[in-house]
Amino acid sequence: MSKPLKIAINGYGRIGRCVLRALIESGHYGAVQVVAINEPADLQSMAYLTQFDSTHGIFPGEVSVTSSGLRVAGQDIAVFHANTPADVPWASLGLDLVLECSGAYGSRDALNAFLDAGCPRLLVSNPGHSAGDVDCTIVHGTNDLELQASHRVVSAASCTTNSVVPILDLLDRRLGVESAFLTTLHSVMNDQPMIDGYHHSDLRRTRSAMQSIVPVTTGLAQGVERLLPQLAGRIQAKAVRMPILNVSAIDLTANLARATTVENLNALIQDAVLAHPRLLAWTQQPHASIDFNHNPHSAIVDLGQTRVNNGQFVNLLIWFDNEWGFANRMIDLTLAWARLFRGTSIS
Repeated sequence: MSKPLKIAINGYGRIGRCVLRALIESGHYGAVQVVAINEPADLQSMAYLTQFDSTHGIFPGEVSVTSSGLRVAGQDIAVFHANTPADVPWASLGLDLVLECSGAYGSRDALNAFLDAGCPRLLVSNPGHSAGDVDCTIVHGTNDLELQASHRVVSAASCTTNSVVPILDLLDRRLGVESAFLTTLHSVMNDQPMIDGYHHSDLRRTRSAMQSIVPVTTGLAQGVERLLPQLAGRIQAKAVRMPILNVSAIDLTANLARATTVENLNALIQDAVLAHPRLLAWTQQPHASIDFNHNPHSAIVDLGQTRVNNGQFVNLLIWFDNEWGFANRMIDLTLAWARLFRGTSIS
């Protein structure tokens, strides 16, 4: 039996807690050991929000506070409450990898602070400020071959990029994408207030998250072009926050080089799902967004919403659980990277 992979989580908010829970629900907990969490919040709050989650339900296992941190589903996890990575004794923990889930670090200098403090490798839950801030950006199922054992800082991109890049890549390879427009319909996030308040420099984000549909800025187009450089200059995007707690969608409109039909386009999607059943899915049921809560796929294409105009102007609706799907991709990348730097798979 191979030695367990030892990881730590920096930032125990929505994604950090989902990563821990997804490890347990995926069956990898044990083979992958979470030995430490760094989170400024107090232990009692951390334990409580691990056990009771308004979005994903009650935690499926034991959660308790110990003298040094948390005990979760039979594993002891040391907890630190540092505000900077330099104040955590990463080097003493025998780690293989740190998952940076706070979203607070995007520049290379900020990410290098983890390495300088003893982190052997860093998997980042945001795209970084630019491509040069990380060694590579991976959308699992699209460009996995770019991942190398020698990398030190790897980005898992974003939930929206993981959702749309595999579909855009499919369209471009099979039908040619001349141009595309992406509209993200995203659930609320914690950079929005519950009621109007001085919450953000973006004035729209000072408005109540649960009372309005709120347009916000997005770097999705740049993120797509980083992963699919052949589409540089052909992608535009905008984002709208919706007054729901979880699950998002991307409305994808594209001009194609070659003509297609609704039937042919849906068949392409179905074939892609057969090739990547853990990452992609499709549905023809009359779903609403809540039906995809806690869905682990990166993208679920709603085939009943596929539209084709004049053969080459197409529209797709792609659902995704922006928390749970992305947390599962963080785990997938952790395992894929470990296979490279350890030379063996994690059982």
